[in-house]
Amino acid sequence: MTKDSMSFGRQISKARKAMAMSQKELAARIRKEEDDTAISPQYLNDIEHDRRSPTSDHLIRQFAKVLDIDEGVLFLTAGKFPDDLRSKLDDPVKAAAAFVNFRRAITD
Repeated sequence: MTKDSMSFGRQISKARKAMAMSQKELAARIRKEEDDTAISPQYLNDIEHDRRSPTSDHLIRQFAKVLDIDEGVLFLTAGKFPDDLRSKLDDPVKAAAAFVNFRRAITD
């Protein structure tokens, strides 16, 4: 990431504050996939301060929905590929070509 780019945590924090939402309020709206319980405010705080990363695609998608952020942007800033794309990366030559095109697109 460049100096001017925003980390996943800072992006979550900025969007949450823009919506005048407390960490406690946002944490209560983000549900874990395995047991449908809310994440803790401390876990959210750790994410916002870049001490932790979201552990699943499910959490990234929920942050995107609740905070009205494009999920592609959040996956990119989290440094993750969504499961649906990861499952299509079975051809290394095709994946490498896609990365070349991606690099070219963002540097032009």
